[in-house]
Amino acid sequence: MAAVFDIELHDADTVNRDESDDDVIEIGEEEYDANPNVNEITDSEGVETVPISEQNVNRGRERAGPQDFELCKVIGKGGYGKVFQVRKITGNDSGTIFAMKVLRKASIIRNQKDTAHTKAERNILEAVKHPFIVDLMYAFQTGGKLYLILEYMCGGELFRHLNDEGIFLEETACFYLSEIILALQHLHLQGIIYRDLKPENILLDAEGHIKLTDFGLCKEHIQDGTVTHTFCGTIEYMAPEILTRSGHGKAVDWWSLGTLMYDMLTGSPPFTSDNRKKTIEKILRGKLNLPQYLTPDSRDLIRKLLKRQVAQRLGSGPSDAEQIKNHLFFKHINWNDVISRKLEPPFRPTLASEDDVSQFDKKFTTSAPIDSPAEYTLSESANRVFQGFTYVAPSILEDMYSQPRVINARSPRRGNMRGFSPRTTHFHLHNNHVQNHRHNGVGHGNVEDTEMIEIG
Repeated sequence: MAAVFDIELHDADTVNRDESDDDVIEIGEEEYDANPNVNEITDSEGVETVPISEQNVNRGRERAGPQDFELCKVIGKGGYGKVFQVRKITGNDSGTIFAMKVLRKASIIRNQKDTAHTKAERNILEAVKHPFIVDLMYAFQTGGKLYLILEYMCGGELFRHLNDEGIFLEETACFYLSEIILALQHLHLQGIIYRDLKPENILLDAEGHIKLTDFGLCKEHIQDGTVTHTFCGTIEYMAPEILTRSGHGKAVDWWSLGTLMYDMLTGSPPFTSDNRKKTIEKILRGKLNLPQYLTPDSRDLIRKLLKRQVAQRLGSGPSDAEQIKNHLFFKHINWNDVISRKLEPPFRPTLASEDDVSQFDKKFTTSAPIDSPAEYTLSESANRVFQGFTYVAPSILEDMYSQPRVINARSPRRGNMRGFSPRTTHFHLHNNHVQNHRHNGVGHGNVEDTEMIEIG
């Protein structure tokens, strides 16, 4: 049984923040004039007087709203709303395909944790820019809904391709793992734990390179030695220290990487069962069985990533990802070529056009793309919770004064597969109902589907 949980047991985080302000310039007492003559300053040579107007204040700030996007297809659904493929119909990026994630405020605001996760996801997407992390292009809101406009990742989920293939060759797994490692390393350097690494959260672009998506379970402000006690993630990928609630840090992502690697090379995660309790028991105490067909290097890396003792786990030290990058499994990898996207992807999606949705589940793409009206409009005081949600990507602002560019945009999420797969069946708990999590076609949801469930 696989499930997504998030229970804040207690706030035991030790947040190490730098209280310094980079915008503060220290000047000596003799340099400071408490009563400056403003007229003398403005009349002095070399000072240009500029009238304040809409043309030069917030110049080029392209606001966006639902009316600026044409709904093309539904590419995912979840507990809080939908994910659409959309086309921008205004502005310099008119005609560009994006993914639009729509969240219902009334559903989110019921739970303080869900509200915090939504705000954290939006903030992380704004702050983190990396070749292997999905880009946020716009964010805006109406009285009843929140909107995130993201790259359209037209290659769909890595889950789909792993599901089709059953298992990957080691060379294929090595390619995907190397890009994932650099994405996780970048997050860790920003003090962010990802905490939900799994094939469903790894998207492919038109060329076959990956990008991580779904940052709803991330934890910010985690530095070396800092731990958090939130019980969250997808059970089969959760590290033992999360399950025991003993406090966890960045090393949980490297356990998940080991689980993902095992999944890629064998067809299922290493510790699975037909119910949640047995799965947890296996993660905590079960024997790790490694198939004989795996090479010595892959077996060694999996063993070192799946160490239950955090201090013994590869990547748990101060050098973080560097320990993993230096492992013999990656001996043929040039990490500069990886970050430059110079490696040839093992799979390139077959696409008829830039708005092709063939890599997403027909269960979603054949439904009518309707952004239904919100059932409730929040009061002014309730809406203050989402103050500051609006965002326009710097690249969009730069384009206001340059030639329009075609963004090879990609999508945030999720089309699960129907039909037979050699991989094992998992389960996902959502909205207090048990739904099939993998390989059987029942919708796991989309980028916003992680509605948390408390357990006793």
